[in-house]
Amino acid sequence: MNPLDAAANIWDRVVVGHLADLERMPRDAVVGSPAGILYRYRPLSGIDPLDEPPVLLVPPLGAPDFAYDLRRGCSLVEHLLRRGRTVYLIDYGPMSFADRSLGIEHWVLEDGVDGLLPRTIREVADSEGSDVHLVAWSLGGVFALLTVAAAVQARRPLPVAGVAAIGTPVDISRVPLVAPLRPLAEVAGGRMISTIYRGIGSVPAPMVSWAFHLSAVDRLVTRPLAIASRIDDRDCLAQIEAVDHLMNNMRGYPGRVFGQIFHLMLRNNDLASGGLRLAGRDVELADVDVPVLVVAGRDDVIAPLKAVRSVVPLLTGSPDVRFATAPGGHLGVLTGRRARHTTWPELDRALVRWDAGAATGTPAAGA
Repeated sequence: MNPLDAAANIWDRVVVGHLADLERMPRDAVVGSPAGILYRYRPLSGIDPLDEPPVLLVPPLGAPDFAYDLRRGCSLVEHLLRRGRTVYLIDYGPMSFADRSLGIEHWVLEDGVDGLLPRTIREVADSEGSDVHLVAWSLGGVFALLTVAAAVQARRPLPVAGVAAIGTPVDISRVPLVAPLRPLAEVAGGRMISTIYRGIGSVPAPMVSWAFHLSAVDRLVTRPLAIASRIDDRDCLAQIEAVDHLMNNMRGYPGRVFGQIFHLMLRNNDLASGGLRLAGRDVELADVDVPVLVVAGRDDVIAPLKAVRSVVPLLTGSPDVRFATAPGGHLGVLTGRRARHTTWPELDRALVRWDAGAATGTPAAGA
């Protein structure tokens, strides 16, 4: 252990108040509505922008949008901008009791007042004059894939060049964390749970934060020892601080979405069979007709490797499906310190392949 580095870290943590640089990458609101705000990140000075399709970051419900921009030096947004990418992000905002009636279809089906993601994709494509790369994490990956599939089914295909689904669980039966709950879900046909979520209207943000902390309870127990043993490692301590900040700023879930996740995914495991029934429509993953990159975290307990990999054989309509693994837990696979050398280069390679497909108007299968 380096005593000088350790002393400097302790001083900054106690006196300055922080080690992590949590300043967000500058961005501008492009379109705003009660349903969500579309942001465009400002290009970095001195970086020549690529003349390639833009990237649209699709976050999950429950997590703050800065999961993609965790801290300076460990931010996927910063990485993409340094590569010359044009980067957009859709922020759904915090959820409240007033949003209790919103279901998954509100985000993925282009119908009437709904269809936040399809509208956003078309907005970005129109602004940039090209197709769009979708990069999604966790439940955001489910939303992105279902959005593309529903548009194909409705014969209104979206201008999407490819989809990257990172840490996206599809087969819930392969998630040990929730496996014990599945038999309970059969009790009274799930009516007890339905009564609860309809009564409270939404899953409050503190409960979501508690659930994420619970998924990493083993690390919470060993945390003091880990910090003490790495007290001279500023990058490690800054990452712990940034993750704590994210975990303490989780957002709530609309009651209807929670109900759909419970009944359609946890209780019935419908998604593992190929799709979901939303607003009277069967949306099938087999209808996804663009290249897909699937990335699983090898230490992820929320979206274990097998639960994520299960989507690969379901994407029969995609011209090119690639599966990769990377070290890290649910957040770590997206923006952990090792993601800088694993997940992000894998994503870079996928974007280059999809760029070629968008340029020629044909999917870049086998590239």
